[in-house]
Amino acid sequence: MIQVTPAISIDENDLHEEFILSSGPGGQNVNKVSTAVRLHFQVASPCLPEAVRQRLLILARSRITAAGELIIEARRFRTQPANRQDALDRLVELIRNAAREPRPHHKTRPTLGSKERRLAAKRRRGETKQLRKSVSSGTEE
Repeated sequence: MIQVTPAISIDENDLHEEFILSSGPGGQNVNKVSTAVRLHFQVASPCLPEAVRQRLLILARSRITAAGELIIEARRFRTQPANRQDALDRLVELIRNAAREPRPHHKTRPTLGSKERRLAAKRRRGETKQLRKSVSSGTEE
């Protein structure tokens, strides 16, 4: 069991790892050894509460397949164990972010001072534009 939060833990059987050839530095080792890790996790797993599952679907929508599988690729390090740990850490962090409930949004209104400053600025701008107008000879004597 992988402990994500005090209330959420993931069973290792829900994870599937696939090792693939990695690009980047590593010399000939890159062409011979599959060091990159592709971690698969079923979002519909019973270990996740429904609210967390819904937030996870929103947070990681670009990494979730049509079958509801979250895929995380880790190829940052040159060794397989380091990439495995990196993929697992990223999954845990993603689920922790989804487990955090969003703060409720309270509608706010502009303060009296901000309204007065806005209107004063509009008034100044209008006066500036008024001064740019050409003087018409409206009164003829």
